[in-house]
Amino acid sequence: MERALFIGRFQPFHNGHLHAILEILREYDEVVIVVAAAQYNYTFENPFTAGERIEMIKRALGELYSRVYIIPIDNIPNNKLWPQHVLSYIPRVETVFSNNEFVRELFKIYGLKTRETSIVPGVSGSLIRRKIVENEEWRDMVPHAVVKFIEEVNGVERIKLLYRLSIRAPGERF
Repeated sequence: MERALFIGRFQPFHNGHLHAILEILREYDEVVIVVAAAQYNYTFENPFTAGERIEMIKRALGELYSRVYIIPIDNIPNNKLWPQHVLSYIPRVETVFSNNEFVRELFKIYGLKTRETSIVPGVSGSLIRRKIVENEEWRDMVPHAVVKFIEEVNGVERIKLLYRLSIRAPGERF
C-alpha cells in the first residue's frame, strides 16, 4: 500500500486541489490530506473552520473519499519542527506533494521524497475570495458540491463581512 501526503489550507477547497488529489490517486493507493492551519478561522485569509474545510473536501471527493484520510493539524511557530509535528498526526507516507518549495525542503530534512502536482491555471483560494468580495463569478473555480456547501453555511456573506472587517483602520473599534 503506497500512500502520499497532500497539504493545504483549503480556504476554500477548489478545482486545483481536486485536480491535484486526482493526480496523486492515479499513482498512489491512498492520500493523506492535511488541513493545515486548522486553528485559524473567521478571518479573510482563513474564513472557514477546519471542520467546514473537511466537509468541503469530503463532499467534493464523493466515492474517492474511501481512499483518503483528512486530518486537521494546527500550525506551530517552529518551521523546522513543523514537518515532524505533521508526521506525528498522520499515517505513514512515502511522498509529500506540495507546490511550495519551502514545504518540500522542510520535509526533505526528514528524509521524505517530495514532488509537485500540476497546477490548474487561474485558480487559487485568494483569487476565489477576492472574486467573492468583488461580486465576480467564482463558482466555476470550485467543485459543484463545494459551491453548495459554501452557500449552505452563508460563506459568501461571511467572506464579504470578514473582508470589510479586515480593512478597518488600525485601532478602530468594531
